[in-house]
Amino acid sequence: MSTPSRRQRIEAMLADEPGDVFLRYSLAMELDKEDEHESSLARLGELTRETPPYVPAFFMAAQQLVRLNRIDEARTFLRNGIGSARAQGNAHAAGEMSEFLASLGDAGE
Repeated sequence: MSTPSRRQRIEAMLADEPGDVFLRYSLAMELDKEDEHESSLARLGELTRETPPYVPAFFMAAQQLVRLNRIDEARTFLRNGIGSARAQGNAHAAGEMSEFLASLGDAGE
């Protein structure tokens, strides 16, 4: 019998704790590693729409979108993430996303 993959272990834990934000985020990261980008981005998008939004999901979605050369979508995630991070008092995350946004050449601002 083979050892379950990291993704399978996360999915098994999620079956028991479907609302666990960190497990959901971890699964999105595993999907990215497996080149299942649309599924990964959909899961990250869900996390950004939580109340409160899960701030790391904005940054990870933006990085993934940049790797896929979907720069305008990445900028949107970053702008929204900066706002969410600031609203939650997370200046560090807001600063990291602001720097990344600036590195993309912030068109449209």
